[in-house]
Amino acid sequence: MIEGKNIICISQTTWHGEFTKSTVQLLSLLAEKNTIVFVEYPFTIKDVVMSLLGKQKAQVARMLGLKNRIKNEITDTGAVVKHLVMPPVLPVDFISSESLFKKIFSINTFIYRSQLRKTIKDLKLVDPIILTAYNPMYGLPMINKLHEYLNIYYCYDGMDTQRHKSRIYNIEKQFCKKVDTIITTSDYLNAEKKKLNPQSYVVKNGVDFKLFVPFAKTMITAVDVVKKVGYIGTLDFRFDIDTMEYAIKELPEVLFEFTGYLLNNEIQERLSPYKNVTFFTSVKAHEVPKLLSKYDLGIIPYKMNEVNRNIYPLKINEYLAVGVPVVMTAFADLTDFKAIVKAAVNKELFKIYIEEELKNDSKHLIQERIEFAKRNSWENRASAFSDIIEKSIEAKYPSKTLK
Repeated sequence: MIEGKNIICISQTTWHGEFTKSTVQLLSLLAEKNTIVFVEYPFTIKDVVMSLLGKQKAQVARMLGLKNRIKNEITDTGAVVKHLVMPPVLPVDFISSESLFKKIFSINTFIYRSQLRKTIKDLKLVDPIILTAYNPMYGLPMINKLHEYLNIYYCYDGMDTQRHKSRIYNIEKQFCKKVDTIITTSDYLNAEKKKLNPQSYVVKNGVDFKLFVPFAKTMITAVDVVKKVGYIGTLDFRFDIDTMEYAIKELPEVLFEFTGYLLNNEIQERLSPYKNVTFFTSVKAHEVPKLLSKYDLGIIPYKMNEVNRNIYPLKINEYLAVGVPVVMTAFADLTDFKAIVKAAVNKELFKIYIEEELKNDSKHLIQERIEFAKRNSWENRASAFSDIIEKSIEAKYPSKTLK
């Protein structure tokens, strides 16, 4: 593992939240031997107003500088991550005129860059490594503006137009060409990024194995007991409602439970009328292992489309870590899991695989899944991530070592 580095993460997410985030998992482990600054998702003035009205949650006092913008976050292993909340920026995504957008967004980048420079100076961060996590919008204008030692783009999903409109595609393309290294989370993403930058590598998502393994199953459910199939995760546009509804209708004797943040109301509208379906609101990350352990099978019913081909779902290793069999749609080419997870190319097979996995589960298979997930721990992923950073430094500075 790398040691003694100063790493600043330009993030597209918050540090805290209801979901497990690969960026947070990796940085928490890298923080054990390096100085890590996590830059919170840049909230806008609109977010400040909505928070003051009680319609949203944002750290307004820190955003406005009424409290210290930098706060120490203590990881599960006792390491420290410097958590930075940026000053509020102007909302710009709605602007259709490209010339006007660039003028207004330049104000945002000035605010963002000024705060980062101040943080680098205050914390005495020499030769910072800039790790941009799925945020090329702010990553691109920061290149060569922070006296950085290395620029790395951590891309864990394909770009979409939901937040930044279609302009994000060109921004990301430029960004990919300018960074020193790209690290993706799937083979498909890596193949796409290599076309823009040959220094592109893969570090797939992992699992907090130590958190999940205490809840691992030790035996299968008795034959005469009603079987439960579970889904835990965001219920959004990626979800294949048609395939899911077919399985629910054809397997009335099986209970289906869906737990997560509902972003697509059609999912609940179409599936909740079935007597064997129950919906639950999202749970905290540390509550997921116990919840998963009560299921006889885990599902990942994503649509098979171009957007979802980028995905390496976090939940796949989480299901396996508690010994639960997994049935998913063949939305991505996840060859790593070919021997241990069932991937259905149509709704009929999806239903058949659920039946077969529930019927044929065994103690031996439970243990196989747990051992498989153990190899995909975040510790192993962080080590691979660290190796790529080290390799990138050596490639850029072959005769120089970072202090």
